[in-house]
Amino acid sequence: MSMQSIAAPARAGSRLCARCGERKAALKRPKTLEQICRECFYIVFEDEIHRTIVDNNLFKAGERVAIGASGGKDSTVLAYVLSDLNKRHNYGLDLFLLSIDEGITGYRDDSLETVKRNEIQYGLPLKIVSYKDLYDWTMDDIVKAIGVKNNCTFCGVFRRQALDRGAALLRVDKIVTGHNADDIAETVLLNILRGDIARLSRCTFITTGEDGPIPRCKPFKYTYEKEIVMYAYFKRLDYFSTECIYSPNAYRGFAREFIKDLERMRPRAILDIITSGENFRISTTTRMPEQGTCERCGYISSQKLCKACVLLEGLNRGLPKLGIGRAAKSGAGADGNGEQQGKHPERNRLSLHGKHGNLDF
Repeated sequence: MSMQSIAAPARAGSRLCARCGERKAALKRPKTLEQICRECFYIVFEDEIHRTIVDNNLFKAGERVAIGASGGKDSTVLAYVLSDLNKRHNYGLDLFLLSIDEGITGYRDDSLETVKRNEIQYGLPLKIVSYKDLYDWTMDDIVKAIGVKNNCTFCGVFRRQALDRGAALLRVDKIVTGHNADDIAETVLLNILRGDIARLSRCTFITTGEDGPIPRCKPFKYTYEKEIVMYAYFKRLDYFSTECIYSPNAYRGFAREFIKDLERMRPRAILDIITSGENFRISTTTRMPEQGTCERCGYISSQKLCKACVLLEGLNRGLPKLGIGRAAKSGAGADGNGEQQGKHPERNRLSLHGKHGNLDF
């Protein structure tokens, strides 16, 4: 997303800042349509994130926190702002950068170079975990096996588990991600379209996984994507702006375009969709999945086998579509002993212990 596609700056000399009344307005806030100066924009942007953190008790002093870092605008701004707020407001956090290398040539290798620069710029230790090391597959390999369609299913499942594994290796107490208000509104819409009641009931939570080994927080829950881009642009932050080469036809993209259309007509629509998601009431007669652990790798799962193991089994057996669709939920394709077949049979079962429980892989 370019600055030109967001909003034209206020005309020179046209108005004074709606906040301070002293400096000339330099931009129109996408969230409120206020015309304000850059200095006031920085203040309100950072203060809103600080209030979100404080009002929702996201952190406790002394916690180790991993920032999911992709090199993109969201995670780069998150690392910059959280590092600054941590010092300014004395949160008392030990911060780390945690990156996932999916193995996408010409995309992730380039974006990781940005993260490595951020490591130096912000003085935050960096840990990189790769699909190749964890699963013995890269996304390039997976796309060769399954094609461009449905590859996002594999990447999303594997990345979520990879983040938990990397966080366990860092022995952190929490993971923070750069999911913004637009992302959450899109997810609400997607879960309605898919009829996914279980995810719909929790997708607006600012903290998830509190009953699991490592909780995840979203400090940008109420922060608009356009304002994140504007902040990164005006602050001249070093971030990677190229979209994933394998995601042009992702289902989420259609929801994103719809949300953008709504925002153009009514900027408040994004926050209203989030509020609607927060206020959904699930019928007491609705059967919700019970959370357990995967019989094969020990990861959190509501089925006998977690989605990652089912997808891996399909790949390793030369049946990549085995784990796609609702029919795969029960872990179909596992042999009677629940043993992994094919390319990577052992998956290096490893027990990692955290303050919030165990991750046994």
